[in-house]
Amino acid sequence: MVVRPAMLYSVECWPLKEKHNTKLSVTEMRMLRWMSGFTLRDRIRNEHIREKVGVAPVEDKIRESRLRWFGHIKRRPSNDPVRRVDVLDWTYVKKGRGRPKKTWLENIRNAISLLDLNENLTFNRTQWRKRIHVADPT
Repeated sequence: MVVRPAMLYSVECWPLKEKHNTKLSVTEMRMLRWMSGFTLRDRIRNEHIREKVGVAPVEDKIRESRLRWFGHIKRRPSNDPVRRVDVLDWTYVKKGRGRPKKTWLENIRNAISLLDLNENLTFNRTQWRKRIHVADPT
């Protein structure tokens, strides 16, 4: 599929909310339906279309790329500039009204708990990649 890499370019850094995940999923399903020649009037389930085309859900691929980037960051030396994400202090930032913004680390922690992973597993690159990999059904 050609459009997915363009659609998910640098998604590992986005702090996505559920509504953004939904929009990406809907967009992908429209493209998959168009590719396979089905319309909504055909009333064919999304799972069947994904199985026919042979792609995993976009949410799973987003989670995989996020966790792959997180593993890369954790394996870097502690004085590396990319590791600043671990030690950023946001207490001096003035907070606006309403719910606090969802952070990148919150998304990572949710993904880690969803897959029942441990952060220390990141130091073993092969095991980490094996545990987070989402295979496309073929």
